[in-house]
Amino acid sequence: MFIFWLNGGFRDLMTMSARKDESSRKAYYIKFETPKEIMDSVYEILRRASESGKVKKGTNEVTKSIERGVAKLVVIAEDVDPPEIVAHLPILCEEKKIPYVYVSSKSQLGAAVGIDVPAASVCIIEPGETAPLLDDLIKSVSKLKPQS
Repeated sequence: MFIFWLNGGFRDLMTMSARKDESSRKAYYIKFETPKEIMDSVYEILRRASESGKVKKGTNEVTKSIERGVAKLVVIAEDVDPPEIVAHLPILCEEKKIPYVYVSSKSQLGAAVGIDVPAASVCIIEPGETAPLLDDLIKSVSKLKPQS
């Protein structure tokens, strides 16, 4: 084991490599990989739905929408820390049979729905003019999920 001085303290290489491995792994609540093309279309659909339909922003509002059964699609950010903030959402969605998808960035998620702060999760309540696009997206997402 090698120990060296870094940022005002001693560090060992084993600890630093373990931290690197932890940060490169996906959070435990992520059940499937979402391709970049689908993420891009999710951001675009959210942008349009927030203008012409109805979108709920934030984990509390999303949770209530799922429980009430009014959410059409739930979008969950992968970079949420601590992950417990959104870990219950995939489970709730599966119980209520509501489609959900992951995106890589909570900052981009917030920007897509027109807010200046990051959003850990959002959901579409009324798709507005994006209804046909949303239907296509939901079909694509259902093919990504592992069959249980």
